[in-house]
This record gives sequence, C-alpha cells and structure tokens, in this order.
Amino acid sequence: MQEAKRNFHVPLPEDLYQMLRVEAERRKRPATELVREVLEEWQKRLRAEALHAEIADYASKYAGTDADLDSVLEAAGIEALSHAETKPRRRGKAKTR
Repeated sequence: MQEAKRNFHVPLPEDLYQMLRVEAERRKRPATELVREVLEEWQKRLRAEALHAEIADYASKYAGTDADLDSVLEAAGIEALSHAETKPRRRGKAKTR
C-alpha cells in the first residue's frame, strides 16, 4: 500500500531556488525528491537530538543513584576494554608457501 502524499508550497528566495534546480539537474533527479530527502534527514537529526537530550537529562538526574550504572558491570566493562587495548593486533594471515 502506497503512503498518501500531500503537497506543500514553499516560496524560496531566488538564489536557493536556483541552487536547488542546479543540484537537481546535476544529480538528474527531481528537485522535489531532493527536498523530500533533506527534510527526512532533518527529521531524523531532530529525533536523534531529542533522544540525546532525554538520555543526558536522565543521566544527570540519576547520576550516583541506584538507577545509575551498576558498579560491577562498569568495572567489568573497564577491565574488558583495558585488556583489549593491551592485546597485540594481528596484521593479517601468514603467507603459506
């Protein structure tokens, strides 16, 4: 089932309009498609920023409380990371003759 679409008229300054037309022609795609993609990316970024703000708010509100990170889990994570940093990295498979 195809999603219903609605038109939205947006007056643009001449320089922005020309830039959009040039870019659409360069990419050989409709300008409306480019604008739709930009708006979708903007919407994703706004959602990500809102989620980040909620997480930061929660973290600052509950830091040091029982809702904070489990100290045993935190210690295990630090230990695992420190072991990962000290292990030598392999540079690839050895050549066979």
